[in-house]
Amino acid sequence: MLVKSPGWVAEFRSFIMRGNVVDLAVGIVIGAAFTAIVASLVKDLFNPIIGLLIGGIDFTDIFFTLKGSHEATLEAARKAGSVTLNVGLFINAVIQFLIVSFAVFWLIKVISRIQRQEKAEPAPPPGPSKSEVLLTEIRDLLAKK
Repeated sequence: MLVKSPGWVAEFRSFIMRGNVVDLAVGIVIGAAFTAIVASLVKDLFNPIIGLLIGGIDFTDIFFTLKGSHEATLEAARKAGSVTLNVGLFINAVIQFLIVSFAVFWLIKVISRIQRQEKAEPAPPPGPSKSEVLLTEIRDLLAKK
């Protein structure tokens, strides 16, 4: 006995297979990978340099203890079960956002420039057809007579 699937299943399948949904899914996957790269860039490269420039401060350890024991590092406060307001992690997130925004800005700028160049270069006009060339030659010969 064959069980008929509900009508929405076929509708959902056609929705998922549309090009823009697949493109969106690919964009999300690439965005997640890009986010991991930017997170590492901020955490492992920018924050140590910025922290060194402003006196050796590690942003991840900038926090306020709201409840519980005050510890020296955020990791220790979390292990102790303290409730914390994580200002440093927020600063890291802002830096990551700015870097991603800057990268997306330049990516869109480059893509727009490439698209403008493609549109600005019109295709060369096609040369005359064989019959037009032949008619031109005939006209020129008749004009000489």
